[in-house]
Amino acid sequence: MAIPDQSLQLHSNVRSNGTLQLSLSEVATPQPGEKDVLIEVAGSPINPSDLGMLFGPADITTAREESVDGRPAIVADVPEKLMRTVAGRVDQALLPGNEGAGVVVAAGSAPEAQALIGRTVAILGGAMYSQYRVAPAKHCLVLNEGTTPAQAASCFVNPLTALGMVETMRMEGHSALIHTAAASNLGQMLVKICQDDGVELVNIVRKPEQVALLKALGVTHVCNSSDDDFMDRLTDALAETGATLGFDATGGGELASQILSCMEAAQARRAQGFDRYGSTTHKQVYIYGGLDRNVTTLTRNYGMYWGLGGWLLTPFLQKIGRDEADKLRKRVADEIDTTFASSYVKEVSLGEMLTVEAISVFGLQATGQKYLVNPSRTY
Repeated sequence: MAIPDQSLQLHSNVRSNGTLQLSLSEVATPQPGEKDVLIEVAGSPINPSDLGMLFGPADITTAREESVDGRPAIVADVPEKLMRTVAGRVDQALLPGNEGAGVVVAAGSAPEAQALIGRTVAILGGAMYSQYRVAPAKHCLVLNEGTTPAQAASCFVNPLTALGMVETMRMEGHSALIHTAAASNLGQMLVKICQDDGVELVNIVRKPEQVALLKALGVTHVCNSSDDDFMDRLTDALAETGATLGFDATGGGELASQILSCMEAAQARRAQGFDRYGSTTHKQVYIYGGLDRNVTTLTRNYGMYWGLGGWLLTPFLQKIGRDEADKLRKRVADEIDTTFASSYVKEVSLGEMLTVEAISVFGLQATGQKYLVNPSRTY
């Protein structure tokens, strides 16, 4: 196939005038080095983790459509008091898109690169809202024959995060898990992993329809945080499963504290006698997302044996090493249309992504409203 000299790439720029601009630029199509491959990108999801680079601190309710060099663009206002929080990126064109997939259309001279021509591959590495992307061949996840870029687009962030949660549980000596925002794509993957691996999982959602969705997947323990008896039901589930490790996608508000409190209450049911320092079983919650932008509030009623921290995928993969990470990646490739299948509410081109209508949907990070960007489509 003929590879164009120029191709499109999405840029995100917080400008010194107090606005954020999302725009498309025509750039020289990158050329692969000796051990690299050139991928025509045909699928890249808009994950919650992508929104920070896309929008920064901009108020998306102020978004309006503009045109730059005859191409669609979005401009939104950044509150003056928040400009200082992004001083390091002002007037710099950043390249969003954490992960994606496509077909290798050219490669360097190295045998390992040449072997990938024509194959569907996925990569994690940024700048995926681009029509073409160069990557080292060794960094590509090569999908099994018949896998499409749309199927492979979400090979990394959600699948490896879900697998990483289970591996973290094992590494830290816990026996069961708690997960919030559990009806998400990632949450449904975690459900399937835990079912396959025999791991007890307590799921927390916030809507009745999300409870129904998970029940249809065969979930035993699902608690609705909007219910009046949420704390009682969560404590019952934790007492039954013995779960002492939670992963919280919301980040802000009281939910992490509520989980710790219910862990302590569940452990107290097993206690023999009173200890003024609480249960001696360590209780841990990791925040790995920021769906709730409010301050994280802690109410200290869960003893002294607890921890609250952050968890990110890349440091976890570095911690376990390349061999173990490759085992997880292979499992993703083998189960891409079952355990790790992703669903999208809509597929859009780069230009269709830059509309107020689209941003009003995917910018809310709502469960069941995930968009897939296909840069290979006419913008």
